[in-house]
Amino acid sequence: MLPKRLNVIIVLVMIFTIVLTACSTSDAEKVCAVLDTGGENDRSFNEFTLKGARDAAEAEGLEFAHIVSEAETDYEKNIQNFIDEGCGLIITVGFLMGDVTAAAARENPDVEFAIVDVAYFPGAGCDEGLSDCYEEDLANVTSLMFSEDEVGYLAGVLAGCMSESGVIGSVSGMEIPPVVKFVVGYQNGAKSQNAGVETLNVYIPDFNDPSTGKQAGQSMIEDGADIIFGVGGNTGNGGVLAAHEAGLLGIGVDVDQYNTYPDVAPSLLTSAAKNMDVAAHDAVVDYANGELEAGVKLGTVENGGIGLAPYHDQESNIPDACKAAVEAAEAGLIDGSISTGYTP
Repeated sequence: MLPKRLNVIIVLVMIFTIVLTACSTSDAEKVCAVLDTGGENDRSFNEFTLKGARDAAEAEGLEFAHIVSEAETDYEKNIQNFIDEGCGLIITVGFLMGDVTAAAARENPDVEFAIVDVAYFPGAGCDEGLSDCYEEDLANVTSLMFSEDEVGYLAGVLAGCMSESGVIGSVSGMEIPPVVKFVVGYQNGAKSQNAGVETLNVYIPDFNDPSTGKQAGQSMIEDGADIIFGVGGNTGNGGVLAAHEAGLLGIGVDVDQYNTYPDVAPSLLTSAAKNMDVAAHDAVVDYANGELEAGVKLGTVENGGIGLAPYHDQESNIPDACKAAVEAAEAGLIDGSISTGYTP
């Protein structure tokens, strides 16, 4: 029989071991998301990435936390706070978080990261001398990317075919690659239907400024635009609202905004949708199953990662010829016979 004091020591050691194991398990099973500026209820980018990640975490029995960045200066500290909290997977949302995400990943190789809208290449996110950023430098990073120019092109085909004035507009957020890809595709898609169409665009350096977005949309309408594509969170939403209030047509972005922005739903032709909720959901599921791989996951028209949302209320107002033009453009993008005209 063991001495009473030795029994107490053994029990204490067992309790300490259990506590350590529980902490380790909790840390490994916590998923966290750092959202961009624009708020978690932006009806598009942040909101649906958050939804996909949170739904997957709950389904997989993982702890989940998120934070909204109020300014670009918050990115680094928000990521670090989640590292300190022991998050096993940190999802960062948006192109502007590219540098801070890469830095955090290098400093914390035991933490996995998934970033939306940023891909790393030698000379662009990692050293030029490397052959593969993900194999040699960022082996704990997964990039969730989308061919925005493709779905922008399809939206442009529809707008170019539908416009009666021959003038269309896009109210855009910051001039960063994902936004530029949408715009370039949209403009070239419209020109494929009407070589003389006038394409108006403005970049607004804020994703959460619907008032300025609305003013920009109103200005374009005064210049003859009869369709407005909102490309930039709440800022773009302001442009679509201007079209709605003027009795004109709008095109949503990122998600099917017919469902998320009911104020303008009757005026929406469609939305240029990126299935960010699906991408974030799948990344969390892969993480939970130990199958999240470093590298780029690209959503395209061909694999269903992007595409036009249903026409909803406008279905009967869209001529069959315009619907056919969209279908033909989609087929051309898939088989490579059509180029969006976007070059990085």
